[in-house]
Amino acid sequence: MEDIFLSFSLGKFLFLSVACFTGAFVDAIAGGGGIINVPAFIFTGMPIHYALGTNKFSSVFLCLGSSLKYLFSGKINLSLIKYPALISFFASSLGVYTVSRIDDKFLEPLVIVLLLFLTVYIISNKKLGFENTFKVLDRRTHTYGLIATFIISFYIGFFGPGGGSFLLFAYIKIYGFDFVTASANTKVTNLFACLAAVIGFIILGKVAYLYALPLSVVMFVGGQMGAKFAINNGVKVVRPIFIVVSIITVSKMILDKFVW
Repeated sequence: MEDIFLSFSLGKFLFLSVACFTGAFVDAIAGGGGIINVPAFIFTGMPIHYALGTNKFSSVFLCLGSSLKYLFSGKINLSLIKYPALISFFASSLGVYTVSRIDDKFLEPLVIVLLLFLTVYIISNKKLGFENTFKVLDRRTHTYGLIATFIISFYIGFFGPGGGSFLLFAYIKIYGFDFVTASANTKVTNLFACLAAVIGFIILGKVAYLYALPLSVVMFVGGQMGAKFAINNGVKVVRPIFIVVSIITVSKMILDKFVW
């Protein structure tokens, strides 16, 4: 059995607790928590596949915590999001299966370009996501939403970085949500995408449960507090955090790809 299952370091756990709480808090607001959490797991010496699997396991509870907070605040449109959520689970499962058979490295340059475009577009359109213009779900909007959810959720299962940003942006553009409402509904979609990915990591035996289980509580609380912060402070806070997270994600991917 792997040593990672047999030993538990309080020091590492405390370090991961701070990192995971911070990542969960940020992720609940604007996505991108993985850019904090995954490097923290790797920094402790955890093998990368265990880092990814353990983070994804705990992230289910992050999404659950933030989803519940958004749900009780009335920010989630259940009649709209139920079908994208199911599509997300299927697409993410397909992505996990595909990445187990295909090298994912060819996606990195494309994702960097798309995230750069997305960030510049949002900075340039200062009013985008400030007003919730969603009125009624017609067939055309519903179809576009399902297609976008399928593509992005497949990507989340296949590769991952920036997936939350892509979903948030898609829900703003397609449904006319403001940043807070888009973040709320995105969290439900992400919950099902994470569940699908976690099942894959569990089957592969790449989850360090001694850390994953207690950190799930930490990330649940972080997700709830982040969602509450977003609800109380509104778009004026969510938008700049989203932009900062997107820039950091792009910068990290460029450094990983071309510098480090």
